[in-house]
Amino acid sequence: MPGEPSIPSSPSPRAPRPSGTCVLLKHGEVFLKGRNRHLFTERLHDNLRGALRGIGGSTWIKSGQNVTVLGGEVPLDDLVERARRVIGFNSVEPALRVPSTVSDITETAVEALATARAERPGISFAVRAKRRNKNFEMTSSQFERFLGARIREALGPLPVNLSSPDVLVSVEIDHKESYVSWTRHQGPGGLPVGSSGRALVLLSGGYDSPVAAYRAMRRGLRCDFVHFTGAPYTNAASVYKAYALARELNRYQPGGRLHVIALGHAQKQLAIAGAGRLQVVAQRRLMVRAASALADRTRAEALVTGDSLGQVASQTLANMAAVDEAATLPVLRPLVGWEKQEIINEARSIGTAEISVLPDEDCCKLLAPPRVTLRAGLTDLHTVEKRLDLDDVVDSLLRDIQVMHPGDSGEEAEPGADSPDLRPDPGRPVPSVCATDQSGRRPHDPRDGR
Repeated sequence: MPGEPSIPSSPSPRAPRPSGTCVLLKHGEVFLKGRNRHLFTERLHDNLRGALRGIGGSTWIKSGQNVTVLGGEVPLDDLVERARRVIGFNSVEPALRVPSTVSDITETAVEALATARAERPGISFAVRAKRRNKNFEMTSSQFERFLGARIREALGPLPVNLSSPDVLVSVEIDHKESYVSWTRHQGPGGLPVGSSGRALVLLSGGYDSPVAAYRAMRRGLRCDFVHFTGAPYTNAASVYKAYALARELNRYQPGGRLHVIALGHAQKQLAIAGAGRLQVVAQRRLMVRAASALADRTRAEALVTGDSLGQVASQTLANMAAVDEAATLPVLRPLVGWEKQEIINEARSIGTAEISVLPDEDCCKLLAPPRVTLRAGLTDLHTVEKRLDLDDVVDSLLRDIQVMHPGDSGEEAEPGADSPDLRPDPGRPVPSVCATDQSGRRPHDPRDGR
């Protein structure tokens, strides 16, 4: 193309130049923020540093305009794997650092396409350039055309596909160094965890609540978890699952704590008080009362549940409203409009589905009536609850709480918090995760319930 620079036949001697592999992390919604953008970026980088903890080598982070560059003396695949779980990045792109010259960028891009073609003959390609250095000798569109032409000159007439290429060569041109990438991994997107405050997730063993927790994290909420068991009338299988789910979810955020509350005695009190068809709604009201009191201790500003409108009898609009009336904090339901299959698909993508499908003894099934009311009346619920000293019941629940730190969060337990102890009660045999009950049926179908 007339007037375009050509690649030198022999490179001229250079001073030490930027080189080596790195990872380009493109920012998600952070770039939409105005004057407070630096606060979101700082939170994002803090979370990235947390995700890199224990990676086994030194790392470095460089901040650019709507992009973060990550490198270090560790395998590139390890950097990519850790970065892909940091909420707030839209894409994760392995890249090469080169000096910001036409010749260096072109040489690197040609080598990259040559390698890709050797692995996949007949591939199509396209070039995208972003010029952060406005003093660069060509505009972005000019350089895209120039680089595409040089690639075809060097490698032959590779097919060009601008809309859906097999390989997209991406070039970020900065002042001192540029970045050439040709592989892109989807990031979680969203807002950095912690930028919107703290929440307490009511975590069951099913598909729904872990996905709701993940969706809350993507809106910038740092989440702790509370799990209600039917102990002493159920075994510890649900605690094992809750611990495993919280550990998996903590891969997306700085380590959240898991609080385990034995609800069995309180559920029996509700049944004796004559809850009847109101039993499930009444015990869910008790859960949000206890969770609200716990949230006050953990400085959480909202509760999160996995409710989906109309999925089960306890999740009708009237019953949700009845549960909300017992809470002292906003109750967020990120999945309220989701279908079950959408929830299951999301659970598979974030890594919680294989845990959720394991059987356990769900406390919501304990003492549940054959039929659950679809429209729980507040007057009837208040009548049942007046037969109990609810303040005393909640105090009792929180007094015996267990606090765990799933995963390697690097945080110390709070003074007085119980150490994580997932050992079963020696007096109660705990079935293996593949066990069935005496009737030969699985004791819990995670698709039904929370």
